[in-house]
Amino acid sequence: MTARILNGNELAADLRSEAAWDTAELFANTGVRPGLAAVLVGDDPASSVYVRNKCRACDEAGIFSETFQLPADATQRELTALINSLNANRAFHGILVQLPLPGHLNETDAIERIDPRKDVDGLHPISQGRMLQGQPTFLPCTPAGVQQVLLRSGYDPAGQHVVIVGRSNIVGKPLAALLMQRSPGGNATVTVCHTRTRDLPDITRQADILIAAMGVPRAIGAEMVRPGAVVIDVGINRVDDPSRRRGYRLVGDIDFEPVAAKAEAITPVPGGIGPMTVAMLINNTLHAARLSAA
Repeated sequence: MTARILNGNELAADLRSEAAWDTAELFANTGVRPGLAAVLVGDDPASSVYVRNKCRACDEAGIFSETFQLPADATQRELTALINSLNANRAFHGILVQLPLPGHLNETDAIERIDPRKDVDGLHPISQGRMLQGQPTFLPCTPAGVQQVLLRSGYDPAGQHVVIVGRSNIVGKPLAALLMQRSPGGNATVTVCHTRTRDLPDITRQADILIAAMGVPRAIGAEMVRPGAVVIDVGINRVDDPSRRRGYRLVGDIDFEPVAAKAEAITPVPGGIGPMTVAMLINNTLHAARLSAA
């Protein structure tokens, strides 16, 4: 068996094209152009690349974006002041605080400072609480991207046993809540595992849809996957590779080649869930702008 490759780049391009059309329509009807403020603290190369890619994707969709950068030694008070000023700035309908923050800063406090009406990352406790209750809200971007990959590829989670390996507040927990909702794209039976789960392979082999979000390179091998399963790899890990100009390459949490020989479908790394995360950020920013114009 050779797995079908679920190309996140192609799916995300479709979503961006749809968003560009909707953005133009919103501007034509209301004069409102969606705006995204990206907050970047420090000069971490990976974070800088992520923010740059997000802003570039916004530009493609007709969304105004601007990056606000603070030095690596910025204080919590300075970060709070910046978020407060962006909350009050009507040019920006969405605020993104790029994570992780430097270790001396409190990420939870920063997220909670964002106006829930501008929480386009879907990480504010109000957004996550509303999602858990099945109420309309901003969905966290990576879980929403996973859901859209499944739906747009013809793998509706409804009635399926989904096993998620990973319990982070950004991916694992909200993804479980999203997929179990009584709504389109939900109605799955969800099992959440993690690196300390006993007999993990026995559980992952039960999955119709297996989602890896552990942050551990190649942690899921072929022996942990049921033949014919749909495998979604959320992990993005750097591993040393002297043959590459940069000295490293990106791999997922799935041991790709052996698993791809066994699964029905699989997402690659890179080019899988990463682009979909950005596409869902664009959708959330567009939705925030619509709400402001209502």
